[in-house]
Amino acid sequence: MKRNKSIDMKKKWQQLVDFVSKKFGAGEQLDLQAILFLIGVNELGQGYREFTKDEKMNLLHIAICKLLSRYGYYEFVGKDKDGWPHWETNSELPKLKAGEQTILMKEAAIIYFTESGINF
Repeated sequence: MKRNKSIDMKKKWQQLVDFVSKKFGAGEQLDLQAILFLIGVNELGQGYREFTKDEKMNLLHIAICKLLSRYGYYEFVGKDKDGWPHWETNSELPKLKAGEQTILMKEAAIIYFTESGINF
């Protein structure tokens, strides 16, 4: 059963990557980092604009926090005066290994887009 879920998730992930790449990739296949960037821009809620390098890193952090909050790893605490969301880490949960975090983020990204009403 776990193997079927893994195969289904890989298929759904590829469908999401294909969909997002067609919409935003300008002919290139987007990766997890690019999808995280798009989620971060969406969560910031200020629309697309030119971002500084630091802002881009913060957008990735916003996306990671948003996605992993579904599993209890982060808790939303509010927005600052500039409208940027802030999160706290739940230190009670065990640390994720890099591979585990990637799998959870891909799974949560699929759910994020699905719950946003985007059919891919």
